[in-house]
Amino acid sequence: MKNKSNDPVIALRELRKSYDSLEVLRGVDLAAHEGDVISLIGSSGSGKSTLLRCINMLEVSQAGDISFCGAPVRWRGEGADRQPADRQQVIDMRTQLSMVFQQFNLWSHMTVLKNVMEAPVTVLGRPRAEVADEAMALLGKVGIADKADAYPAQLSGGQQQRAAIARALAMRPKALLFDEPTSALDPELELEVVKVIRELAAEGRTMILVTHDMRLARDVSSHVMFLNQGVVEEQGAPEDVFGSPKTERLRQFLHATSPAA
Repeated sequence: MKNKSNDPVIALRELRKSYDSLEVLRGVDLAAHEGDVISLIGSSGSGKSTLLRCINMLEVSQAGDISFCGAPVRWRGEGADRQPADRQQVIDMRTQLSMVFQQFNLWSHMTVLKNVMEAPVTVLGRPRAEVADEAMALLGKVGIADKADAYPAQLSGGQQQRAAIARALAMRPKALLFDEPTSALDPELELEVVKVIRELAAEGRTMILVTHDMRLARDVSSHVMFLNQGVVEEQGAPEDVFGSPKTERLRQFLHATSPAA
């Protein structure tokens, strides 16, 4: 999938997702261009993580459009019966949209190095020796090269999440998706992971970030979206969203999540 110069890497239009009678996403638009860092904020149940999973096709939306690098996702069926029409298109998208989860999801029976190497070798078919060198460089990048031969159970939570980020980067993705990457960590370990995310943002990586860390969202984002009950209630540059919120609901949310609250 080649990206035309003006096409967003990821674009959503009027995306809707329901679970039975519960409508979780109620017509969400989003556009992430190359180098954008978009943070999704909002209270629990606002639809943030569901939106991220719909982007990566881990959840199937019932209505709306998704485009990746200018190519629209093709669908068959409607509503609850809607499914991707082209399975290979979904596979191709997932190989280029690396997702970092809250719970790390490392393979416990593999060393950290093998965790990072596995997908580039088996999915992309790249030479093992070349991948091994790149994987070691990525582990160095996230500060855990000395843990290459360790198993996930031997690592702290912060080290495991940094290994998961290295694994995501090993696929050379067009965009990184982060789903609450620090929420399972205590504050000291959280700082280790935040440092890596800040560095990735400074490199100009395209990222969509679901986070409860308002300081992180404010500092690394080019655009912030506040979701409330399945809709984007407010969005804009971080200095506007955090500095001069327009809606009462966002003001309440920011007050509740501020360090002094």
